[in-house]
Amino acid sequence: MKLLTELRAQGRGQDMQAIVEGIPYARFLGISVDRKGNEITTVMPFKDELVGNTLLPAIHGGAIGAFLEMTAVIQLLFDNASERLPKTIDVSIDYLRSGGPVTTYGRAIVTRHGRRVANVRSEIWQVERDKPIAVSHGHYLLTPY
Repeated sequence: MKLLTELRAQGRGQDMQAIVEGIPYARFLGISVDRKGNEITTVMPFKDELVGNTLLPAIHGGAIGAFLEMTAVIQLLFDNASERLPKTIDVSIDYLRSGGPVTTYGRAIVTRHGRRVANVRSEIWQVERDKPIAVSHGHYLLTPY
């Protein structure tokens, strides 16, 4: 990804918000990154376009899955210097409760980081962090720079 190379050349390799703004689907979802020291939290504000069930209303499962995956990738980019986005090998998602019409937050933990593959666990929540609406575990192919 050319954006990653340019940001690293400018000394902004840890500017996760600039990276997110360079990903069209992340822009569509409205994802932003809140960084406090070495800890990052992804934020996805509620938008009517994200509703899958209008009766509840509930956020579409595809938007929830994409947000989980994007959270994992952002954490990997934050932890790992690379020239390209990590490639998803596989992801399993557990949908725990409905995502309501409020802001959603996410965090990811890299559980294993090898030379070529990383395992990442992501969780997203809305009002209370100890009540996640979905969690995922994914395997990602890394490309060192």
